[in-house]
Amino acid sequence: MPTDSPSPAPAGSPVSPAPSGSTIAERLAVVRARIAAAAGAAGRDPGEVRLLVATKTQPAEAVLEALAAGVDLIGENRVQELVAKAPAVAGRVADGALEVHMIGHLQRNKINQVLATATGLETLDSPELARAISDRCVRDERTLDVLVQVNVSGEESKSGVTPEDAAGLATAVAALPGLRLRGFMTIGARVEDSGEQGVRAGFARLRAIRDGVLASGAPGTAAATELSMGMTNDLELAIAEGATIVRVGTAIFGPRPTPPR
Repeated sequence: MPTDSPSPAPAGSPVSPAPSGSTIAERLAVVRARIAAAAGAAGRDPGEVRLLVATKTQPAEAVLEALAAGVDLIGENRVQELVAKAPAVAGRVADGALEVHMIGHLQRNKINQVLATATGLETLDSPELARAISDRCVRDERTLDVLVQVNVSGEESKSGVTPEDAAGLATAVAALPGLRLRGFMTIGARVEDSGEQGVRAGFARLRAIRDGVLASGAPGTAAATELSMGMTNDLELAIAEGATIVRVGTAIFGPRPTPPR
């Protein structure tokens, strides 16, 4: 895909909650239309942008409803939910019809659980975690697609390597056996806190990191083209800055249920 800066696209304001009577398939159609419109406004092919459906807190029945509507990429934030929903989607994963990404922070003591159920990891953020996953992949004779998570906003509440250290980590990851470096991921700042220009600047920085790694020609980095960035409220901004994966949950499933006290 092109690595130069895309043309600006108008940012859509946060979408209103879907009517209570709308189905997951109808909400998916709305999100796909938003993606297509944002890509078109940026002069990009909508086919360059994949929709990852974030299934955090959603029951298996809702996930299966989304899959029936054509979803082929889902993401889980929590290892326990990833494992709990694995039996419901195992057949589609085995057939190659579905990718399952871990999109939450991963502790080293849960690597085996993730490797047993996920096809990709978007939150690789340290050399120690990379080496531990590499060792398990080599032992299991498999290869895992990984994205390096970068904290472009500098917020302490967000995980990820610093932008200054991102290229070095990516190059090191690319050289490890059992790992296939596919690109970079970030959780952007909130529009309410940083404004549209601030959010776009963070996404643009991730794109620049990706482009620099690709241009370096370092071994194992040629496939590192992915930019996983943008969610329900800022996907237009992310697509304008080159996102190849947008992670959307709320606009598809509605607000997450409040956990019991």
